[in-house]
Amino acid sequence: MAHECGQFCDRPIDRRTMLRQAAGGFGMAALAGLLHEEKARAASPYRLGQGVLASPHHAPRARSVIFLYMDGGPGQMDTFDPKPALTKYHQKPFPMEKSPTQFDNNGNTLKSPWAFRPGGESGIPVSDLFPQVREMADELCVVRSMTSQFSEHTNANYFLHTGLGIAGRPSMGAWASYGLGTENQDLPGFVVLNGGLVPPGGLECFGNAYLPATHQGSVFKPSKGAVANISPREETARQRRKLDLVAHLDELRFGAGAPDAIESAINNQELAFRMQWAVPEVTNLDAESEATRRMYGLESDNNATRIFGTECLMARRLVEKGVRFIECTCPNVGADRWDQHNDLKGGHERNAMAVDQPIAALLKDLKQRGLLEETLVVWGAEFGRTPFSQGADGRDHNPFGFTMWLAGGGVKGGSIHGSTDEFGYRATEDPVEIHDLHATMLHLLGVDHERLSIRFGGRDMRLTDVHGKVKHDWIS
Repeated sequence: MAHECGQFCDRPIDRRTMLRQAAGGFGMAALAGLLHEEKARAASPYRLGQGVLASPHHAPRARSVIFLYMDGGPGQMDTFDPKPALTKYHQKPFPMEKSPTQFDNNGNTLKSPWAFRPGGESGIPVSDLFPQVREMADELCVVRSMTSQFSEHTNANYFLHTGLGIAGRPSMGAWASYGLGTENQDLPGFVVLNGGLVPPGGLECFGNAYLPATHQGSVFKPSKGAVANISPREETARQRRKLDLVAHLDELRFGAGAPDAIESAINNQELAFRMQWAVPEVTNLDAESEATRRMYGLESDNNATRIFGTECLMARRLVEKGVRFIECTCPNVGADRWDQHNDLKGGHERNAMAVDQPIAALLKDLKQRGLLEETLVVWGAEFGRTPFSQGADGRDHNPFGFTMWLAGGGVKGGSIHGSTDEFGYRATEDPVEIHDLHATMLHLLGVDHERLSIRFGGRDMRLTDVHGKVKHDWIS
């Protein structure tokens, strides 16, 4: 290439040639990056992994969450919110104005088929559906005034999981992983233990939406083969060379500006490589004592109890390994989840039999191991049920007032918050929105829900949108 002086110089090197010639240095650059990451994690008292926060916004009370999702909606007046007035008005016309319900065919007032008895020193009343959970009543913070904006399962599930009643927002587990990462680089930050029933709304309930794809829920089965195709099919060194080559080619193509789909694919491949050893170890329940397995119901004659017991025991093991957010879904009991539009007694009893023993065991085991103080356990569903019948012996959906409870993780055990009217139909004292629940969960993890956001579509998006108040009266 000639200059005005008539002399010549070499043609400037183009970007592709430069990258090709410098390729030998990428391995050392990657090693330096890994060493820097390890050093940073070792220096952090919270070992935040790949979360966007350098440190929590405030001192956390919990480091992990276990969400026990009761798919379909248990009746609040049948579980943790006794209503004697239902017995007084049983089979009589319901004395309050009824709002339109999902399926109509509504009948008279319907009492609960189960008696309530006080549990623990706190005396929190718990129905006979949950005799073993009742023994752990002093650990429960029972919220009787939950509300939702939706009375249909799919929309209500999206709302419960993501804070919006339609698909397209990140799950609360994805937000926890995005903000705080995982404490174990060999396991995902957000794990869903699928007992056999994926909620209406599907896997979108566990999705990452516009968050980086590495934060979507990883679905495990409650069995030794918890993750499909996780077992190595070739020698480790060969896998390592393949992954290094893929990463190298991606680096050549995109440099430091790879789109999220590429970056997340690389990260997920690397995580899957490490999970080949971590997952079989954490899901091998044979290492547990016979007493522990029996406590969780793994020796039960009821298959659904064995399934949910396995989920709860795996959840405890995942918490021990540093997984940030675990959701346990319901097993198939032969009834329609907790969604009893008919045969309330039979359906609720089959569902309760599946989860009562495992949940009580989880709370007891976490407490015995000193883990309950730093693990937030949340129990609940997308809505509750009506105090009047649907048909002869069922209940319809009710988003106007229902019950959820929390335990551990800094909440006040042995306490009751909020209330519904005398029939359990509508929240009357301290109504709580799903946004409030999300804000409080993040707060207990050390995160200010108003400050954890990501720019998308021209605005700063967050789990609680422009809503949500931390419920400080739930916190000890």
